[in-house]
Amino acid sequence: MADVQKEREELIELFGIHFEKFHHMPPLGSRIFATIILDACGRGITFEDLVERMGASKSSVSTNVNLLLKLGKINYYTLPGDRKKYYKPSPFSERFSNYMKMVELEKIIIDKMLDYRQKTAMCSAEKGDIEKTKAYKEHVLQMEELLTNTINKFKEIENNNK
Repeated sequence: MADVQKEREELIELFGIHFEKFHHMPPLGSRIFATIILDACGRGITFEDLVERMGASKSSVSTNVNLLLKLGKINYYTLPGDRKKYYKPSPFSERFSNYMKMVELEKIIIDKMLDYRQKTAMCSAEKGDIEKTKAYKEHVLQMEELLTNTINKFKEIENNNK
């Protein structure tokens, strides 16, 4: 059992570092999210559980839980007659939909950039930027297609597991 506990702690730290570096989340929020991902199967994790597991102050845990809620990384639910909130990771389909919003905005920016550069390109460097921007747009469109397929697969899995 000690080996499983050690592996769990290593996973939380690995997730934590990943979320800090690549999702720009604070250290405590990263570890809270990792803990919720690993341990929230079934009933979910309460605020009190998080305070105890994190060994952090209530205000620090509260601040980071609220950030995770705002970012759409976690959700909560309540039970009739129970005042506690139970936290779970947001479904993958919801989290990936947030990436899709980013891709959609990026497509708008790329189109505006292409339009602008095509009107104003004067030197070879700016004309080269047009080609790079077109290549980037192609990449973003491929990412959009991949994300759409992945979101649809997650939704199917999530609907089958209800």
